[in-house]
Parts: sequence; structure tokens; C-alpha cells
Amino acid sequence: MLSLKISSLNKLAYGLGSVAFGIKNNGFDYFFLIFYSQVMGVDAYLVGMALLIAMMVDAFSDPLIGYISDNTRSRLGRRHPYMYLAALPVALSYYLMWNPPSNLLGNDLFPYIVVMAIFVRTLITVYEIPSSALVAEMTQDYDERTSVLSYRFFFGWTGGTMMGFYTLTYLLPSNDVSNGLFNIQGYGQMGLIAAMLIFTTILISAAGTHNFIPHLQAPQARQKISIRLIYQEIFETLGNRSFIALFSAALFGAIGTGIATGLSYYINFYFWGFSTTQLGQMAISVVLSALLAFILSPKISQALGKKRAAIYSGLLAFLILPATIVFRLIGWMPENGDPLLFPLILIITIIDVGLIITYQTVTTSMIADLVEYSEVDTGRRSEGLFFASMTFVKKFVQGFGVVMATTILTIAQFPVGVSPGDISTDALFRLGAYYVPSVISVWMLMIFCISYYEVDRSRHNDNLRKLKHNNQQQNT
Repeated sequence: MLSLKISSLNKLAYGLGSVAFGIKNNGFDYFFLIFYSQVMGVDAYLVGMALLIAMMVDAFSDPLIGYISDNTRSRLGRRHPYMYLAALPVALSYYLMWNPPSNLLGNDLFPYIVVMAIFVRTLITVYEIPSSALVAEMTQDYDERTSVLSYRFFFGWTGGTMMGFYTLTYLLPSNDVSNGLFNIQGYGQMGLIAAMLIFTTILISAAGTHNFIPHLQAPQARQKISIRLIYQEIFETLGNRSFIALFSAALFGAIGTGIATGLSYYINFYFWGFSTTQLGQMAISVVLSALLAFILSPKISQALGKKRAAIYSGLLAFLILPATIVFRLIGWMPENGDPLLFPLILIITIIDVGLIITYQTVTTSMIADLVEYSEVDTGRRSEGLFFASMTFVKKFVQGFGVVMATTILTIAQFPVGVSPGDISTDALFRLGAYYVPSVISVWMLMIFCISYYEVDRSRHNDNLRKLKHNNQQQNT
């Protein structure tokens, strides 16, 4: 068994690596559509089609990358070869995504953005899946895994948020362009700075965890390999009840996240009537939320156990903000424009997002504990496969949440092209009345699925004892 405690420098290096993934997510979530559809003139449905094609590639590449990483034998171990090799290609492809060829305009860019979306998403996966899986090899300690992952989620959320804030505040505003969102050069500068950060943080993470390589487990030697055998082992590994519980929870959670993010500007801009400056303040407050989760997640995981910590933090996280909308509908919240409203919602949002990050940290630690649980049954360590499957479902299913968000707007008969002050009270009421039960329903299904997870502290330690006994028998 590896050392139960990992140095703060190792945790820092491991956590910094998630800055790359956070920056990638921020770019795709907030800038990709508006850059290519509004600025570069590509039809919006073609931009969506490019992302859909990239997600279809993810369906095949993500589990395969996880499986290949699990079964790699090299002097750098199973994970580090991919972490080192991905650094330059993913940074270069991310730069090129925001600096398209000047001779391509409008829909002529469609093939280019398809290729770049596939390149960026696949190459970041080549790094992210082995890097994420590394936590289950760095330590087998039940509580230490959560502590390590608290660094990863802190830097992932903070890195993406700070890159987005810096872009909106310093790179896009320009005296030469009336609306900074149409500043092509600003996006190009974002691509350059982001690429350098991605390259640097990936290398720091790989080098900062390099000292673990001699202590990491090597895969079993394989007599033969085939595509059929690969997918047979994938389905066998992913067939246990606790993984299905987490996988199902991730599925419903991704749908809920898609609804919430898809309607976030509608809720904050129209329902609450906040200004763009206030929205910027809410965005940067995520750093405080990440800090709250960094402190909270290891403590409640140790005090309550991971399953209970996930359920309790999840219930609070996914009920608090919807509750404020219900309170507004029944007249218990300050009116729009009241000086108390924004500070109240800001504080609630900081706490709420902090709990969401705490939930994500703990559930990711629960995935790490499935490694030994599965190894007892299959004899294989499949860290990469478990993390790849969870990464894929979050990337793929979140799009369905966005579709549900647009459906809510349609059913609520929410007007198009109207300023906040001109929206009728009835339209705002319908928006809140349809949004709350929709998002709460899928999130409560997520919590229900978590309740079927079986690996607690006692069972995890029992799995470690069984594996130790098996290894001793093999060595005698």
C-alpha cells in the first residue's frame, strides 16, 4: 500500500493540472458558440452540429483512452506517458481553435471547427483521464483521496473562472470595437494565453507527481488483445452495482446542470433583474465557493463518510437556490431593484456553489474507491476506465439538459428580444414555476441513485485486506 499521507507540494502539483481542464470547459461552455456563430458568422446550428460530432467521437474515445491507460506498461508507468505527451498538442490545438485561418469565413469554417473541436476534446481527454485516475494510485486511504481531490476541484473551478473573467475584463474590451464580444483579436489573445497556461499546468502536474511512478502499480501482462476483448472487459468492469449508481447519478446530475446553466442568465438577468456588472461579480465569486469546498469537502467526508456527505451536501446544494425562486413566487423575497436583493442572492450563491463543488469532490472520491471494489471481483485495476466513463456521461448528457432548458422557455411562452423591464409578471412567474420542479426533479433522482452506492469506509478497508491477502498468496 502506498503512503497514506501525500505532501502538500504533491497535492498542489496534482491539483494545478486541473486548470487545463477548467480552461477548456470555460471556453467551450461560454465562448465557443458566440465566437463562431456571432463573430465568425457560422450558422448556429452548424456550430451545434460540430459539437455533436465531437461528442459522438467522445463516445468511442473516452472509454478507449481509459482502457489503454489502465493497460499501459512503460518505465513511466500507466499515466505519466500520456500526461507528458498531451501537453504540447492540446495547448497548440486550443490556440488554433481561437485563431482560425483568415481565409475562411462563415460556414466555410464548419469543417475547421469540427476538426478542432474533436482535437481539443480528445487531446484534453488523453491528459485528463490518466491524470484523474492517478488519485486512486497515489493513495488507497479512504480520507486522503478526498483531500487530494479537493485540490483538484479548487484549481479546476478557479482556473476556468479566472480565465473567463480575465477574458471578459481585459482581453475583449477594445476602443476599436463597440461591443467587446465581437473583438476577434481578443479571442486570439485568449487562445494564446490559455494555451500557455494549459501547457504549463499540465507539465507542472506531471512533473510534480513524477516521484510516485516507482510506487504505482503496473497492469498484468496480457497474452493477447482485441477490440472484442477490450469492450468485453469494459462492460464487465462497469457492471457492478455501485458504479451503476454513480453513473446514473452523474447522468441525472448532468441533465440538471444543463438546465441550470442553460437558464442561468435568464434567471439572473430577467427573473432577478441583475445588471451585467452584478453578473460579473457573481461569476468571480466562484473562487470563494471553490475555497469553501476546498476546506469543507475533506472534513465532512471524514466526519460523515463519503456517501452521507454526498447526499447531505447534494440535498443542500440543489435545493437552496431553487428555494429562493419559490420564495419570490410566493412573495417572500425582496423585489427587483431592492438593495438587499443582490447581496442576499450573492451570498446564497457562494454557499450553494461551494456545496456543489463539495458534492463533486466527494463523489469523485467515491469513484476512486470503486477501483479496489472492482479489483476484488475482476483482478484488474481500472482507474482510467471508471474516470473515463464518468467524464463521458457528463460531457454527453449535459446537452440534453440544454434541450430541456429551451423546452422550458417554450412552454413558459417566454418572449424573445425583450429587455428585462419589459417582461410581464406572468412570463416571469411561468419561468420560475416551470424551472424549479424540472431542475429539482432530476437532481433528486441523482441523490436517489447515490443512495444505492455500497462502498463505505468499512467495506473499502475490507477490500484492501482482501487484495493484500490475494497478493501474498500469489507471491508464495
